This record gives sequence, structure tokens and C-alpha cells, in this order.
Amino acid sequence: MRQVEVPTVDDVRAARERIRGLVRETPLVESDELGAHLKLETFQPTGSFKVRGAAAALTAPGSGGRVVAASAGNHGLGVAWAAQRLGLEATIVVAETASPAKIEALRRFSATLVLHGADYDEAEAHALSLAGEGARYVSPYNDRDVIAGAGTIALELLEQLGHELTVVVPVGGGGLASGIGLAATPAGARVVGVVAEASPAMRTALAAGESVPVPVRETLADGLAGNIEPGSVTIPLCSRLLDDIVAVSEDELAGAMRVLVCEHGLVAEGSGAAAVAALRAGRVEVEGSAVAIVSGRNVTLDSLMSVLSY
Repeated sequence: MRQVEVPTVDDVRAARERIRGLVRETPLVESDELGAHLKLETFQPTGSFKVRGAAAALTAPGSGGRVVAASAGNHGLGVAWAAQRLGLEATIVVAETASPAKIEALRRFSATLVLHGADYDEAEAHALSLAGEGARYVSPYNDRDVIAGAGTIALELLEQLGHELTVVVPVGGGGLASGIGLAATPAGARVVGVVAEASPAMRTALAAGESVPVPVRETLADGLAGNIEPGSVTIPLCSRLLDDIVAVSEDELAGAMRVLVCEHGLVAEGSGAAAVAALRAGRVEVEGSAVAIVSGRNVTLDSLMSVLSY
């Protein structure tokens, strides 16, 4: 079991200073359809919020040398992009079943791409073994700097909207939810996590008090799919910082993707639309202004067309 230092809100503030000018401060738009605001992390250079955590990790004090990451796609893109910008060597491990759109996007960077395993869990295990050969392993969620980088979204939201917020956040391994919770809850905001019914790893872990392996079914929210590393710091962080955690179905994810395209002209992958799905389904108790984190846009054209033609 890896020992990972637990981040604080001061780590989030420090991360923001390090990545300022490297990643984008993303726009916030109002949705009449939802009665909520949309925080558009789809406008990041890699199409996902993951670039924040990657940039924070690769610019942290003492960083340098070779890095290894396992990813369902978006974290790998973030690490590959940040490594190329900073002149670092990176190896990205993805499952052989990962999204073709994300694999193709990864090939555009100078990072070494390794396809390994039938699912994310196998890819992660292989990445950890590679990192044991002298590189730093940058987890997509169980990493102090990655969590702090994700939390910079909340600092922006507090400046853009004020403090009376209910922030709705997609949850896979819990890095995004942990980071946003660290920065938003001291200001009195509510934070609600959203998992896919097909892969409810964090919801199950919070109920059990520890990481519990769950069956992972096929889901539009491939970025949220997979189990959680045993001992991950995100489990106690989410337990402490989330006001609630809810699940959405595949039909609800597809409906949210359609609404984002048809009502707002926005492309989002299934995981990126999870917060919108939860709001549309009425599963979120809202206090103040509701904000849905639209976390990523990297979806294959075939998948998007299938959703839109449903």
C-alpha cells in the first residue's frame, strides 16, 4: 500500500500559483434548462480538468526526471501535455480497451504510450510496476499535488460566483471531489459527488469505510470507471468533505450529453456530463447557486452520434 501525503487547502492555493498561466481559467455559463451554472473544464487544452492536477504534480517542488501515469485517457493526456510543455519524460499506461479517441489523442504527444491490460485496474498495476524502476508515479487521484491541482477549480468558482454554492462533481477515484471539497467547504459551499451506477466504487467505499472492489460494467462514463487504490487518501477526504454522493444511470448520462449538445452547443463525454445528469434527475439538494462541473469532452464521434440519435 502506497503512503500518500494528505493535501490541505494551502496545497490547493500553492498549486494555483504554480499552474497559473500554464492551464486555463475556464468559463462559467448559466443554464436555464438546469437552473444551474456549468463550469466548462472542456475548454482546457486537453479537453479535461485533468490537466490541472497533472500540471500541479509536474511543477511541484522537487519534480523532475521521468514520470509514469495510468489513465482511462484524460489523466494521461494531462500528464503527456504537461510533460511536453515542461520538457519532462513521461510514460502513459492505458488499458487496451480504453477510448479510441483518447488513445489517438495521446499519440500526438512525445510521451511513451503503453497499452496494457483489459481494464483500468490492470493498467494501473502495470504503471505502478514501471514506476518502481526509478520514476515518479502520478496517480490520477491518489496524489497530493494532483488533488490540489483539481481543487483550483473551486478557487475560481468562489471568485466567479461567491460563496453560496452547491457544487456537483463527477466522482471516479475521488481526486476532483477531494480537491474541490478542500477549497470549497471552508467557504460554506456544499459539495455533492456523482458516480455512475455501472461503477460505483467511491459510493461503495464510503459506505464500507475503505476501498472495496466492485464489478465494473460498461458505461458511457468511462472516465469514472474502475476500482480505487487500497488506502487512497481520497476515501477519507470524500467522507469528510462530501455532503452527499449519488448515482446516475446510463440513460441519465446519455440524456445529459444530449442536453449539453442540443441546448448549449457543448460536447461532453459521459463522465463530463455526470453532474448535469444528477441535477436533471433531481437527485441533488441545492442550496444557493448550483454548479455542475462539466469535466471533459473527449468522446468518440461514434459514441456521441449514438447518444444523439437515441
